[in-house]
Amino acid sequence: MKIVELDRNTLGYDIDTSILCNLGDFVEYPASSREDNKKHIKDADVIIFNKEKMDEDMLINAPNVKLLCITATGYDNIDLDYARKRNIAVCNVKAYSTAAVAQHTFAMALYLLEKIAYYDDYVKSGKYSSQKGFCNFDEKYNELMGKTWGIIGMGNIGKMVANIAKAFGANVIHYSASGNGNDSGYEEVDFDDLLKRSDILSLHCPLSDKTRGIMDMTAFKKMKKSAILINVARGAVIVDEDLADALEEGEIAAAGLDVFAVEPLPADNPLNRIKDSKKILITPHMAWASVEARGRCLDEVYKNIEAFIAGERRNRVD
Repeated sequence: MKIVELDRNTLGYDIDTSILCNLGDFVEYPASSREDNKKHIKDADVIIFNKEKMDEDMLINAPNVKLLCITATGYDNIDLDYARKRNIAVCNVKAYSTAAVAQHTFAMALYLLEKIAYYDDYVKSGKYSSQKGFCNFDEKYNELMGKTWGIIGMGNIGKMVANIAKAFGANVIHYSASGNGNDSGYEEVDFDDLLKRSDILSLHCPLSDKTRGIMDMTAFKKMKKSAILINVARGAVIVDEDLADALEEGEIAAAGLDVFAVEPLPADNPLNRIKDSKKILITPHMAWASVEARGRCLDEVYKNIEAFIAGERRNRVD
């Protein structure tokens, strides 16, 4: 089998992909243009990819394709109807980044909650060295103990975040945008209640018609002015212009963002106009990308292809 990996750089070159040579004739390419990718896959039996849109236009001149392996959990960039029509199997990877994303959620939340940007700058600017007292706490901060942590999306990541928040002594509530709430052991509430009660609100939901733009100005106005919003889900869950306005107008206290509707984040995105790191913390879609998580992702892809060759169904979404 000829196995072709597109956008190889999305896994990072510190991750050794040579193990895939055990499964067939393996070739990999860095991120390329769509037209170049069409050429790369013309003889492929298996395509490994992350961001490329796999539809009829991409696959029509790749007659040998039998398996699509996305190096992610979400697969909204795959035309499943066309894949079924062509009898092309489709596999994703699951739960490989749960620990990494949960960890990043708390890294962002604690950075904003404790005003770390201010205090780091206070010391490095020389102000601490020149003051008289031994401590400084001009920027007030609070504990997680006793606060309410709200969650949208109680999947694997949401559950881990809930468990960690509970360990900090927070009260956890969650909202199911799909209406298919699960037995998580945590209080399920409606959307308005979630907004009104949450001191920290973290987003871990998939992007769907029910979640697209769910966090808009109407939502922000219902939140506590002291609330912190964390988004490690999908960028389009938030209306960026509304969030920028809400932060500037004091509707909420702060936001930590790792995902965006358009990536990389465009220079003219309204969120870029906020330079105060106490109000907004932005990272470049890296919450999922610990060394361990990327290694697990590759391992899952290997097992998906191995199972397909053996005639077994594994992580199939088609």
